[in-house]
Amino acid sequence: MDDAKTEIMQCMEVWGGNQPVNSGVIMTGIDAWVYCRPYTGAAGIAAQAGGDVYFVSSCATGRITRLLVADVSGHGSAVGDIATSLRTLMRKYVNYLDPRQFVGEMNRRFTELSEAGSFATAIVTTFFAPTNHVTFCNAGHPPPLIYRDGQGWIYAEKKERFDDSRPSNLPLGIEDSSAYHQFAVKLRVGDLVLCYTDGLPESRNCNGEFLGQEGLLEVLNSISVADPSQIVPELLRAIETLHPGNLTGDDVTVLLFRANGLGSKVPFVNRVLAPLRLLRGLAASLLPGGGPAPWPDRHPANVGGAIFDSLNDRWSGGDDEAPK
Repeated sequence: MDDAKTEIMQCMEVWGGNQPVNSGVIMTGIDAWVYCRPYTGAAGIAAQAGGDVYFVSSCATGRITRLLVADVSGHGSAVGDIATSLRTLMRKYVNYLDPRQFVGEMNRRFTELSEAGSFATAIVTTFFAPTNHVTFCNAGHPPPLIYRDGQGWIYAEKKERFDDSRPSNLPLGIEDSSAYHQFAVKLRVGDLVLCYTDGLPESRNCNGEFLGQEGLLEVLNSISVADPSQIVPELLRAIETLHPGNLTGDDVTVLLFRANGLGSKVPFVNRVLAPLRLLRGLAASLLPGGGPAPWPDRHPANVGGAIFDSLNDRWSGGDDEAPK
């Protein structure tokens, strides 16, 4: 595996797709590493695009970073069209603090495509730099993992049942009325979050049995976290050596990010430029083919937090904070 290249995210930027990638991404408050390798096939040659989709976006002030990993049914041009649609949605909701309307609209798009057999699982994470909260919204996807010094790796899952009579957190495109809930974790500086597609837990151990969640956790806990940039390549190498054919029968995508503690305050230049970035995005939406307007949601931490730091504490990412 080649060394990761480094991308520096700009405010109001959306980066990603469904092409092969091995990149480090620097954003306000977090450092991230993204690896994607499409299905290699029997010939051992990786495709130019696969069914796994990854996106990263940064809001107008740089405080809100959204990171998405999705596993879309199918391959080729159909998935490329879906990736383009998801990029448009990422731009529409780039300034939203609460992710649930974004995930709900993703679900409606996939429901419209369900007659063609298109559906997806997805994990959407939203990192709010001023408070170090990361919010998880899971649409039928393998659960992410969190590493904290002294605790090792653990799965990030909400154990309590959500108080909702509707079907909840189903894969995208299965049920139009599915509800999507969120839960949040406050990260400490140095904490790590790992998201991945099902090629990892569906790999086999040395006995030929599926790794599953517990097997993946065991492999991950055997890897050093001293150099976060090496965690993903070391993890993939460890899985590949367990059993012949591991990680060759499906697309493989892994997203790792680390809280770096550098986003607690909004730089003065971002306070000044944020309204101008927003206006530029709104103006671009009026042009032919300009896409949807990137309006922010109306949560006090989102609207006023760029100016008054105390308002940022109004956001914790809990499911009781209704989307605006």
